Amino acid sequence: MEQGLALLLSLFMGLFQQGLGGHLEVEPHEPVVAVAMGESRQLTCRLACADHSASSVQWRGLDTTLGAVHSVAGSSVLSVHNASLSAAGTRICVGSCGNHTFQKSVELLVFAFPNQLTVSPKALEAKQDQELACTAHNVTPADPDALSLSLLLGDQELEGLQSLGRDEEEEPQEGEDLLFQVTERWLLPTLGTPAPPTLYCQATLSLPGLELSHRLPIPVLHSLTSQDPPITTSLDATLEQDSIHSPGSPGPKPENSSTRPCRPEIHRLPAPGGLELLCEAACGPDIAVHWTQAPGDLAAYERSEAGAQAWLTVLWARCSPEGWFQCRLDPGGQTASLYLLPEFCSPPMPETLWVGSLVLGLLLLVFLAYRLWKRCQAHQHL
Repeated sequence: MEQGLALLLSLFMGLFQQGLGGHLEVEPHEPVVAVAMGESRQLTCRLACADHSASSVQWRGLDTTLGAVHSVAGSSVLSVHNASLSAAGTRICVGSCGNHTFQKSVELLVFAFPNQLTVSPKALEAKQDQELACTAHNVTPADPDALSLSLLLGDQELEGLQSLGRDEEEEPQEGEDLLFQVTERWLLPTLGTPAPPTLYCQATLSLPGLELSHRLPIPVLHSLTSQDPPITTSLDATLEQDSIHSPGSPGPKPENSSTRPCRPEIHRLPAPGGLELLCEAACGPDIAVHWTQAPGDLAAYERSEAGAQAWLTVLWARCSPEGWFQCRLDPGGQTASLYLLPEFCSPPMPETLWVGSLVLGLLLLVFLAYRLWKRCQAHQHL
């Protein structure tokens, strides 16, 4: 309602100004201009007098930092650099043609919406009711009219959700900008048979003339006894994949590529001191598969490829990695993904314990050397 009145008022003022012999124009033309924290934006104001006389233009701020202004005859550019929340507010462009004065206002709205989503728990269990919390961090504005959180199955909101409430808390900040963390909690229904491989937490920021969204995938874990595809271990979940098989289970029989699209598949294979993943596609000749994603840096893993098969070796010291592994089929571009959760994580040995073990080993070595020396001395005396 307020935005509609503002647009009508701006239109009326524009017609009124033209009748007085001048036209004041501001770019962007929207009455509310959104800019992300840390980014820059320019507002340009121009005034053309009907009698071609000299015009003057200047920017004014209302209880806010104006910004850098560069003005020439008939034009003035206001630049906001590295926008902070203190830069938000109303700017007014004032121009004059002879004795006639004109003005237009622009509201600058500063927002923060980084891709910082977290969920708890990190993965869901199939075939049981459970609670889920999704949090968007370091955001502003945080009110429900601007920021919404939703749980999606594909592109649709999951049906049967029960809302458990919404929390808005201030983020601990070192600077002056006040940011928030917004958490939405739900009670999930039983995910059905077969359960979906992945749900998504989506955060959407809606501002005048702007809508942004971020998504975070949430793997759904399947038990070993489940007969519903996809069949996975209790520690894995799949995304964009027809099936992934638990270790030791037989793979599916290849189907005619004319009946359904050919897709790659990921299999887990045991390996000494770690884990080996095999990506393969039974799609006929002249195809190849490649690993495209792994937790951390893909270059840190040992990889080998041979046409329709590609291997990736995961070697761990204390903890197995956590995150998405993905391979792609070429040509075609179909992908298969596997979410791996840590199977074990042995804590690192404390430094004091390591030093103590080293000292104990040295003492034992000295003791054995002394006993050996004493024994040699006794043999010499005999």
